[in-house]
Amino acid sequence: MTPPATFPFDTPGDAERAAELRRVKALATLVLAATLLLFVVAKWLLPVHPVFGFIAAFAEAATIGGLADWYAVVALFKRPLGLPIPHTAIIQGNQARIADKLGEFIQVHFLEAGPVEAKLNEIDFGSFVADWLRDRKRSDDLARFALRLLPEAVSATESSGLMTFIIRRMSSQLQAIDLAPLAAGTLRGFVAEGRHQILFDDLLRVMHETLNQTETMAMIREKVRAELPTLLRLYRADKFLVNKIVASATAFFNEVRSDPKHPFRGEFDRMVLSFVDRLGTDQAYIDRIDGLKRDLLARPELADLARTVWANTRSFIERSASGETQVLQHHLAGMFVSAGEALAGDAELRGEINKGLVTVLRSFVADQKSGVSIFISDQVKAWDMAQLISLIEINIGRDLQYIRFNGSLIGGLAGLALYSVEFLLRLL
Repeated sequence: MTPPATFPFDTPGDAERAAELRRVKALATLVLAATLLLFVVAKWLLPVHPVFGFIAAFAEAATIGGLADWYAVVALFKRPLGLPIPHTAIIQGNQARIADKLGEFIQVHFLEAGPVEAKLNEIDFGSFVADWLRDRKRSDDLARFALRLLPEAVSATESSGLMTFIIRRMSSQLQAIDLAPLAAGTLRGFVAEGRHQILFDDLLRVMHETLNQTETMAMIREKVRAELPTLLRLYRADKFLVNKIVASATAFFNEVRSDPKHPFRGEFDRMVLSFVDRLGTDQAYIDRIDGLKRDLLARPELADLARTVWANTRSFIERSASGETQVLQHHLAGMFVSAGEALAGDAELRGEINKGLVTVLRSFVADQKSGVSIFISDQVKAWDMAQLISLIEINIGRDLQYIRFNGSLIGGLAGLALYSVEFLLRLL
């Protein structure tokens, strides 16, 4: 069972307010005693002069008024003189009802959707986040805090089997990818941008350089010489033919390379596009690419590479968290600062963040407001009422004591008025 909540008097000014309350209480009691004494003296001196009748009437009514208001003030908090008088100690006797009504009041009047949403809309969450992230020290602290959590997150990922699940899930997702249409689409975009022509130019350049190499020309010459009749070999026709072939090919390559609209380039475009179409639709190509994908994913080297990358990543995170290296921390802090700068300059994004947070918080408050009401009610029911009453008295008791002064004054004036009317009626 939860022990009653206590309220130590340590709020600034409580000691001074308690001393002032004691002083006003003593003064109010002294006024009550003075009116009672005045009543007795005035009654005793009544035979001396009729004016003492007016004084006695005032003092009597003032005493009754002061006593009545003393009773009212005391009955609000406790039983007057400890007597079990009905309808006294009102706050103590109604603690549970007050608790329930307070919780209900908070729920109905403070946590309704309209006021909550209106208050949330006054808050610029996006600017707050942007300003917070733009502060370099805060971003450094956030990066340091994130790094301290990362090693534990990595260990939890490994020990919980989450890593195995992720690997299996990634493998199944990779196996399910149809690479042929993906490759065909990529190549089609490559051709649409004209980037294949750059490759074509490089190919022409390589062919030109290869043909003009001495070793290449010698090899071609040997092939031509082997095919020529003996008579032509004697006249060294092979050399002439090779030089003509190489010169013609070189001229053709230069012509194609210097003319962006050369017909041969168009033929190359059609050839590449035909290959791209076959790559995306020909089942033979699709099966071959799928087989290459399965073979690649089944290679043990790929699993070893993944384990090595993971081990190196974990080691780097651990070294960063221990402070051995500051690279990751500086990078994270810089990333947070950049995010803050970007957010500060993007009013539309800040507006979206504000709307999103208002929606989330409004729903959260709507879902939890009954729980808040119950929490407040339970807390009030668990309060130590003796201490709570003392706390209330310290803060508003001084004003309540002035009710006793007012009761004595108003009562005395009312008694004086009634006595005056009675005196006048006797004279008539």
